[in-house]
Amino acid sequence: MTENAAQTISNRNEVIRINVEVPHIIKYMGSKRQILDFVLQGIEDCYLGGKVCDLFAGSSVLSGALRNSVPVLSNDIQIYSSILAKTYTSSYDWDKEPNILQEIVDKATIRAEHFFSTYPNLVFDYSIPMDLKKFNEIEKMQQGLINEDFSDFSYHLFTKYYSGTYWSYNQCVWIDSLREVADEYKNSPYYYAILSSLMFAMSYNSQSTGHYAQYRDANTVSAMNDILTYRQKSILPFFIRKFEEFQQVLGKNTLSHDVLSLDYLDCLDKIEPNTTVYADPPYCFVHYSRFYHAIETLVRYDYPEVNHKGRYRTDRHQSPFCIRTKVAKAFEKMFIKIKEKQSNLVLSYSNTGMIDLEKLTQIASTVFGTRYNIEVRAQDYLHSTMGRREDKSRDVQEYLILVKRLA
Repeated sequence: MTENAAQTISNRNEVIRINVEVPHIIKYMGSKRQILDFVLQGIEDCYLGGKVCDLFAGSSVLSGALRNSVPVLSNDIQIYSSILAKTYTSSYDWDKEPNILQEIVDKATIRAEHFFSTYPNLVFDYSIPMDLKKFNEIEKMQQGLINEDFSDFSYHLFTKYYSGTYWSYNQCVWIDSLREVADEYKNSPYYYAILSSLMFAMSYNSQSTGHYAQYRDANTVSAMNDILTYRQKSILPFFIRKFEEFQQVLGKNTLSHDVLSLDYLDCLDKIEPNTTVYADPPYCFVHYSRFYHAIETLVRYDYPEVNHKGRYRTDRHQSPFCIRTKVAKAFEKMFIKIKEKQSNLVLSYSNTGMIDLEKLTQIASTVFGTRYNIEVRAQDYLHSTMGRREDKSRDVQEYLILVKRLA
């Protein structure tokens, strides 16, 4: 699945044509993929030449859109975002490794089969007819594997922590197997392509609603049947499909891109003057670290302490943009840093955000002063909440606040 568009980004002396072909990788709450043209137009109108800094990169779709056109500094405090950004911005010479996908699949298959044969008693068959009681017994047995010792295998994190939750035991064994293979390619761009292909497979095999805030329980036969459709899927075909798309779409890249995993203020300390900053901070009270902790753990693969039903990491990041008493100050600090760097800003926000538009533009006007022009643009947008059936999306008004230094 790709997005196709054509845009221009320009400064006083140049016009750069962008042919956008951005592979979709993960389901991401608040992704700007559907309004990419709107965002790119705002960046075009504020572009100063040099780098574009994607300050809260998230799914890194902006890096995908700009990968062959302008140098990008992609930043997000969540490390999984850096993997997505590096997948989009790395340079690939697939002709040098024509059999790379088959090698990966063969290695993962050997590893998965070895794991299954080592634990022959761990068989959870979702293909047989079963009632609700039997189904939940199978789920609970897998969830209990968190207490088992799988230390004969160095890579067993998902099998131990997440069997019977977002994924089945079989799916988790394949996640661990592909994750182990990924590390064999850690010094090459294929590492990022493998991890991103695995994130895609995890996203479309998970029985949750598209994120990992919590997994669903089979409280009814209808819920059981819905969960069953995901339990009967296989990780490997989804992995192969996405990796093949990367081979078709992502080729050589000669631009100088940078990827950081820093707090937004620390990132702004590092940007060069005359950078064009695109900021898409969180809008609401829920922290992204709660929704995407599982892929953060996939990348870190550090066997963290986990708690609660969702089996969240205990070291999850808490953003000041998600805390009503801190959000105004967080914006003020961001604006001050950007002004100090004599840079322009394109800020995405929403009428459903933690701070209203009037207050936000007031803070911007106070900080940037008369040397900057502030313009607000709006576009209606069907925002995906990744929620349950009755709350999957909401009509919102998406704002772009353009802050441009006057000549």
